[in-house]
Amino acid sequence: MRITVVEDNTSLRKGIAYRLEDDGHSVDALADGDAADQFLRQEASDLVILDINLPGQSGLDILRRMRGRDDPRPVILLTARAATEDRVAGLDLGADDYLVKPFAMDELAARVRALARRREVAPRQHIALGALRLDLDPLHLHGPDGSMEVPRRELTLLAALAEARGAPLSKDQLLDHMYGTGSASDERVVEVYISRLRKRLAPFGVAIRVRRGIGYALDLGAA
Repeated sequence: MRITVVEDNTSLRKGIAYRLEDDGHSVDALADGDAADQFLRQEASDLVILDINLPGQSGLDILRRMRGRDDPRPVILLTARAATEDRVAGLDLGADDYLVKPFAMDELAARVRALARRREVAPRQHIALGALRLDLDPLHLHGPDGSMEVPRRELTLLAALAEARGAPLSKDQLLDHMYGTGSASDERVVEVYISRLRKRLAPFGVAIRVRRGIGYALDLGAA
């Protein structure tokens, strides 16, 4: 999944992002309420983890605006407030879940998995890629002889291409999926991972084609 994390505490924000990325998710991490509100109006994601106390707009303000424009994305609220009325206020505004700081990362990961299962439209659990099967949650690739060991970044890139269903994705779009929006990673990183994936996929009849000036797309018809 692509997850937006909005948390102004740098250590906590990085800790959440690292854990979610280790679980195979793509993370966009933001620290400011106003920037987060603008980001959520423009960018797609599957789930939002939202701190209540933020510089600029509060998390509750952001949530109110999301639900006001019929944005159905699941939201987990984070806060240091333990009072019952604060939890009730967040849930009444449309939050799907609530965690009070401090919390264990294992618990957050479990809440994320639970919300993924509860999404109104169930996501596809796997995608057939020629002789291969790509599991989406958690990310894993299977071949004719069973499970394949593939580095996480390669899996994230492959999932982005697979879910595009043959439509080309630019290097910037692929970087966003691999590292989150605003990453300082060089576009040449994409070329490295594309090259590795091509070698890995070629024996199974799956190719990655270049659409010059546009980006990369999967081709399942390769011999």
